[in-house]
Amino acid sequence: MSLVLRLLRALYVVARIFSSYALQGALERLLQRELPASDREGPRRKLPAWLKRRSAGLHERNAERLLSGILRLQGVYVKLGQVLSIMGGFLPSAFRKKLETLQDAVPPQPFAPMQEQFVASLGRLPSECFARIDASPIAAASLGQVHVAYLHDGRKVAVKILYPGIRELVRVDLEVVRWALRLYQRFLPVGNLEVVHRSLVDLLRRETDYVHEAQCMRRFADNFRDKPYVVCPEVIAELSTREVLTMTFMEGVKVSHVATLAQQGISAQTVARRLLECFFEQLLQHRFFHADPHPGNFLVQKGTHPEDPRLVVLDFGAVSDAREELVEGLVDVLIAFFGRDGQALLRGFTRMGFAAGGGDQKLLEDTVLMYFERLLTLRQRTPAALMRAGTGELRKLVDPNMELHKLQELARAFTYPEGWFYIERAIVMTFWLCGEIDPEIDMLQAAFPYVMPKLAARQMQSESAT
Repeated sequence: MSLVLRLLRALYVVARIFSSYALQGALERLLQRELPASDREGPRRKLPAWLKRRSAGLHERNAERLLSGILRLQGVYVKLGQVLSIMGGFLPSAFRKKLETLQDAVPPQPFAPMQEQFVASLGRLPSECFARIDASPIAAASLGQVHVAYLHDGRKVAVKILYPGIRELVRVDLEVVRWALRLYQRFLPVGNLEVVHRSLVDLLRRETDYVHEAQCMRRFADNFRDKPYVVCPEVIAELSTREVLTMTFMEGVKVSHVATLAQQGISAQTVARRLLECFFEQLLQHRFFHADPHPGNFLVQKGTHPEDPRLVVLDFGAVSDAREELVEGLVDVLIAFFGRDGQALLRGFTRMGFAAGGGDQKLLEDTVLMYFERLLTLRQRTPAALMRAGTGELRKLVDPNMELHKLQELARAFTYPEGWFYIERAIVMTFWLCGEIDPEIDMLQAAFPYVMPKLAARQMQSESAT
């Protein structure tokens, strides 16, 4: 498929989805009728029943259109769809359900073009570098695939090869994403949303540079050198380039295969806890964290006993540095939850850079505090507790009960801070993964040992200043 044709097909998918919603919005504005206001509820509007059914069906149709377009185009769209399937809290549930199929739906490339890429990058055939290499990949992702090989000294290695021409495809695809984000801002004018596009550009630039990934792998391993339960592959430098990354092969059980973990006598609860501890240490102590923690990037090895499993971390292309303001603001937010302190929450929210300075700032603060108060009413905040909650209870928890003009005013007061894209992605994906492994895990409790030293250090600084 030529780049021009690819661009046109992507634009067609996006335009078709947006135009269908624009038509639905026009019909709703035209056909809605206002009901009498009550002192308690304020003005309400009612839509015809057939129009409500049309809206629900529209989500299903557009989700299918998006999935079909992604599978046809492949490349960066698969990665974007995978992210949206986990992070897409702003999307209708129909989209999330459809896009979840992308987690394990990336078809591999034939070996011939991958071998050509290998030769172009290393200047030698795979048969000259390895005693043997398997033509069928052990894993295929959106940007490259991994083949098992054996060095001449008998060591088993994993050879990650970037798809030929993927960088140019990424460049074209990201232009479409930029156009789609501009359209999205016309419906919900969130400030600085272009930072999402810049973050995607930066993320994919790093994920298509295996020299960078090798550097991140070494730095990550060094950060956890004193934690034997966190294990990373070793880079085979002489067989690694910008397009090829050769590393020691890591054995283990996929972290989300809970039944297999149980069969091997490995405690799933311990795995989930260590996954969370590993994440909080990365973010709050090292400030250098894995920003793509999906299930395929973690394996589990059996330790000396069930409560001592080892966590194998893979795929370091998306590892990122965390800005100080974001980490310290996040600490404020966590302290707010532990201390039930709404003002600490606002300080954290502001320190991270979410307040745009424009729009109705009081509305923004009131909305943040409203959600905070609602979250505090939850006695149990485990994934299992949320799954046991009824749909009505959950709807009350997330429904802002706000008219469109107020939502738009709220969006103007809100901005998307630089660097938050990576942290948000990592938090949501890590919490989702841990909840899949152990639904009873308390996410906030796992953060406690990492937050309290920071709180103590702040108090000492405050006392010494006075």
